[in-house]
Amino acid sequence: MSAGLAVEPIPRETVGARIQKLFRTTAFKLSLAYLAIFALCAFLALGYVAWNARAVLDDQIVSTIDAEINGLSEQYNAGGLRRLITVVERRSREPGASLYLVTTASGEHVVGNVGYVPAAVLANPGQSETRYGRGDSDIEPHRAIVRVFTLPGGFRLLVGRDTEERDRLRAVIGRAFGTSLAAVVLLGVIGGWLAASRVLRRVDAMTQTTRAIMAGDLDGRLYVAGNGDELDRLAASLNLMLERIGELMRGMREVSDNIAHDLKTPLTRLRNRADEALRTAASPDELRAALEAVIEESDGLIRVFNALLMIARLEAGSAREILAPVDLGAAVRGVGELYEALAEDQGLALDVKAEDGLIIAGNRELIGQALANLIDNALKYGADGAQARVSVEAERVGDAVRLIVADHGPGIPEAERARVLGRFVRLEDARSRPGFGLGLSLVNAVVRLHRGTLRLSDNGPGLRVELAFPAQLPGDAAEARDGAAEPIPGSAAGAPGGSISRGP
Repeated sequence: MSAGLAVEPIPRETVGARIQKLFRTTAFKLSLAYLAIFALCAFLALGYVAWNARAVLDDQIVSTIDAEINGLSEQYNAGGLRRLITVVERRSREPGASLYLVTTASGEHVVGNVGYVPAAVLANPGQSETRYGRGDSDIEPHRAIVRVFTLPGGFRLLVGRDTEERDRLRAVIGRAFGTSLAAVVLLGVIGGWLAASRVLRRVDAMTQTTRAIMAGDLDGRLYVAGNGDELDRLAASLNLMLERIGELMRGMREVSDNIAHDLKTPLTRLRNRADEALRTAASPDELRAALEAVIEESDGLIRVFNALLMIARLEAGSAREILAPVDLGAAVRGVGELYEALAEDQGLALDVKAEDGLIIAGNRELIGQALANLIDNALKYGADGAQARVSVEAERVGDAVRLIVADHGPGIPEAERARVLGRFVRLEDARSRPGFGLGLSLVNAVVRLHRGTLRLSDNGPGLRVELAFPAQLPGDAAEARDGAAEPIPGSAAGAPGGSISRGP
């Protein structure tokens, strides 16, 4: 971290600030939204229950009134108006919610337990709900469902039932309704508070960790509770990202160290040659030879920096947008032809076997450069083996296209196979050979750009390098084959022997 980057600590929050922060959290807002939806559903459900309960009670009251009317009708048919008045008088004295009233045509009270009822109710035969009073001293209004009949002679018969029980039940349901909604709201607010507090604690912990990472603690990681929720998934993804960033940072430090150590020697040699030429050269020919040596050494350094820039570009994935269908078999045969003469000069046999129609999504130049690096290194180190042979194979295996380059040289120990994929990594027995240890690092970057895999194994003896790329349906195989058969541009394929050497 640079010295100019200052990460301010999180100030201590007051209770009011924490409450406001809690109210602004997404979890609390979601809890309130769910609470509103649940409260609305509860309101509709309880309202439906209350409405149906009233309807049921009204039906029961009407049924009771119908039963009363049927009984009185039988009495009237049996004994006339006098018998009806006698029965109504007897029933009026019985306790209960039933109401009876017989009046004259002018509305004068004859018999019954109803002292007051609006005149409009008596004047309109049929069923209605109205106010009534039980006597002259009963000034408190009551409500009832009544049915009025007109009898011969203009007499009126009122039969009804008090709705006090219904109203009392409605009051009970109303209180339960209000209590339930209040409980739902209270529990919802408390639940939202607890959920938001839990989420806020985890977010605050993430914030503290990220601030520590910003301050320079690159080994810090976000806490994963292990319950598999969305915050756990987010923390796990961020931890993977931090791990990758850490790897890149370590790689940058290693590259810086390697550049400082491994490039110091050629730069020192370059300066010494120039200094020696200035001090000892006695003729233009000697100066010209010294300048040619300096230029050759400079070209080697330029190739190293170009390789480093290409590796960085590939690892950043900036070349993925130029991927197109490539016939890998044709590319293998094309690069193999370029290296046949070099293999003969070194006394090695180069066997190239490539199937037709091995279409992958790739970049012809990068694939060719990676393959050229592998073949160049195999020729360079394969000459040490008892079997002077290098084999290159390209085949399709399932949904993948596999490329294999194998030699019979000293190989790479199993414990070093992961390390040699890094930049500037060279084994001890290879330091006497030309190169900077960037070959396999470049190949690995090309493979990762193409979403493939690289595997180093023992060839018994020698090294076996296996690359696997996702196969692609041959949409335009002819065009891909023609394009891949052309010479690969760049120093690796265009100039055999000029590629960056592998790690050993």
